[in-house]
Amino acid sequence: MVWAWKSKRFCGCFLEKYIIWVWNLLESSRDAALMVSVKPKVTWKTILLPAIGIAAFLIYLYLFQVDIPEIIVTIQSANPPIYFLAALLILVDTFLYAMAWRVLLNFLSVKLSVWKAYLYVWYGTFMDIIIPAESVSGEISRVYLVTREQGNGVSGQVVASLVAHRLISMGVGVATIVIGIGMLLAERLVDPLIFNLCSFLIAITIFFLALLILLCVKEKWTLKIIDWVIKIVEVVSRGRWKPATLREEAVKIARMFHNSIKQFGRAPKVVAASIFISSLSWLSYLILSYLVFLALGFNALEFQVLWGIILVTQSTVSAIKSIPVGVPFEVGLPEITMTTLYNVLGVPFGISATATILTRILTVWLRFFIGFAVQQWLEIKAITISLNTNTAEKA
Repeated sequence: MVWAWKSKRFCGCFLEKYIIWVWNLLESSRDAALMVSVKPKVTWKTILLPAIGIAAFLIYLYLFQVDIPEIIVTIQSANPPIYFLAALLILVDTFLYAMAWRVLLNFLSVKLSVWKAYLYVWYGTFMDIIIPAESVSGEISRVYLVTREQGNGVSGQVVASLVAHRLISMGVGVATIVIGIGMLLAERLVDPLIFNLCSFLIAITIFFLALLILLCVKEKWTLKIIDWVIKIVEVVSRGRWKPATLREEAVKIARMFHNSIKQFGRAPKVVAASIFISSLSWLSYLILSYLVFLALGFNALEFQVLWGIILVTQSTVSAIKSIPVGVPFEVGLPEITMTTLYNVLGVPFGISATATILTRILTVWLRFFIGFAVQQWLEIKAITISLNTNTAEKA
């Protein structure tokens, strides 16, 4: 009993400190526009997780005795024009992804320009990479940016648009796995392990899709979850926060959210448009992976086989990342997963590792630096606007 009491007390203190840390982080983000310093800086915390992931991937290559010097030589011999074209597709992929979200957002009367939607998605992409909760951090960032610009009155609509966008993306991903498995089954190249893995991912993705849809439909469920969370906050905060105020605001947002979801249910054309644009975005990403193999001069497999391998591999990695449980799966594990899947599906280990490295340079590191630049520019702009507003008010 004493041990249980101490354990409970320890967990409560730890949870309390964690919630306070998150709260302070949100407060500092909200008050960023009031800061005086606008000097962009990257701290050790920003690069810690990516560095750990890179180290894990290098250890993986070493354990499987991959010839790293040979990989470097292969990378140096890659076709620059084709690889540059693949790099451009990163911009196209992100643009189409942003437009698919914007279609949903504008339908809910939250007007956001094409340019801002594009920048906000880049901001969220940067947050996805540096925060170990890829499946939720980007969405939270976009909620923060839109509400900072247009006020908390649109928060419910923004959340609804993001949830609908997530559902669409997960649905497109499931369809991709099914198509990829079908293409490989036609060539009789599906390893039982890969087939079982894909079947498991399809099942778990459908499960989360169904769960999210139920939460969207069942307003009472959402309110019960809010009550449960409020009770936890009340216990760990020990009276420092006001549960009644938090619940009132949460219930207000939840009702706006459910009303917005109902509007999507009555607008199939809007949802179809978002699905179409999301599919184009995902196709751009898949073409990027295909161009990486072309840049390496890899033509040992037939066209259909190579596309089947790419569809299964990329949709598998994407499915794991899209499961909304905050899995830290952005750097390290994807490289290991991609290399292993490519190899199991018939691509030589050296080529698998090289294609993975070249692909991830574009899909992670190019996105990281573009997203970082966008994040810094948006925050500096917010600070400048705030300072100018304060100066004008004092005058």
